[in-house]
Amino acid sequence: MLSVTKSYAQVSVGVSIRAGFAPPVIPVYVQPACPVDGYLWQPGYWAWDPDAADYYWVPGVWVAPPDPGLYWTPCYWGYDGGVYLYHTGYWGPHVGFYGGINYGGGFFGVGFAGGGWSGDHFRYNTAVVNVNRTVIHNTYIDRNVISRNTIVHNRVSYNGGNGVNARPRPEEQRAMNERHVQPTSQQMAHQQAAVKDHSLFAKANHGRPPITAMRRVNPQRIMQHANTANRQGARTQQVARNNASRQPARAQQATRNNAGQRSARTQQAARTQRVARTQQAARSNTQAVQQQQRVHAQRSQQQAQQQRAVVQRGQQQQRSLQAQRVEQQQRASQQRAPQQRAPQQRAPQPPRQQPRSAQPERERHR
Repeated sequence: MLSVTKSYAQVSVGVSIRAGFAPPVIPVYVQPACPVDGYLWQPGYWAWDPDAADYYWVPGVWVAPPDPGLYWTPCYWGYDGGVYLYHTGYWGPHVGFYGGINYGGGFFGVGFAGGGWSGDHFRYNTAVVNVNRTVIHNTYIDRNVISRNTIVHNRVSYNGGNGVNARPRPEEQRAMNERHVQPTSQQMAHQQAAVKDHSLFAKANHGRPPITAMRRVNPQRIMQHANTANRQGARTQQVARNNASRQPARAQQATRNNAGQRSARTQQAARTQRVARTQQAARSNTQAVQQQQRVHAQRSQQQAQQQRAVVQRGQQQQRSLQAQRVEQQQRASQQRAPQQRAPQQRAPQPPRQQPRSAQPERERHR
């Protein structure tokens, strides 16, 4: 751990750790209810483990202050000279500068809006913080503190560079020069338990820690979670090793399966081609037969048409011959008729007169 002193706006600030890359953003989570009257909220933050060369999340937690009347100033990361510097948190009579970071839970970037001390009792502003009202009765509601304070509307976890561009205000500078009290043993135990849980490291959770906040400092709970996570990690590693050991056999089996599948596909393709050729040949034969049938039908139709034409021509010829014979007979009859009638014609004879002697006898008979 590197311990240095950095001059920031003519204020001495304790810097303890350097990191080569920026910490992840502050995760969004729900603040648990305060379990004990007088406890104050320590927001969650990203700490650095030089051995793992990675950030790990320290869950937010309600903690007991070392003395009444003291406020917690959260730690923060600041960018300077190409590196990220860790500024430790501390207890003091006023809230100092914590980089303008929006940690939530009353720490919106400037000061603390979650309540204040009234003698030896802390009064909680339930418009900002979550408390268990069955055990805590020193509460009030003031929503104006949000509008009176400058709130950073992002979750960037460091000051400077591409992070939050905030500078200490005069009252924060005065608070930074006041008497400070280091984190309590419970707070240190809370951080030491977090570093043993590999699931809280950013490389494992990708900025989404499985435990974001707790009601009380409980290293045993974190250790139990760490053991569970470690066992799961060990099982995952064992499964990875088993998979790695089985990988050659799987590769060989996969090769055999692929070869068998290729052979089966080849055979299937050959069968499919044979069936296709057979079907194509059958279709070709069918088409040839149908074509021959059509040709034969066309020829039959043509022959039938020719025969009908021959018959029609014969009939026409017969009708023509008959008409000619009838016409010839008529002409012959007309020619014979005058010759037969000519000898029978005689000259007209005068009527014969009866003898007069016959008339008296006819009259007598009347």
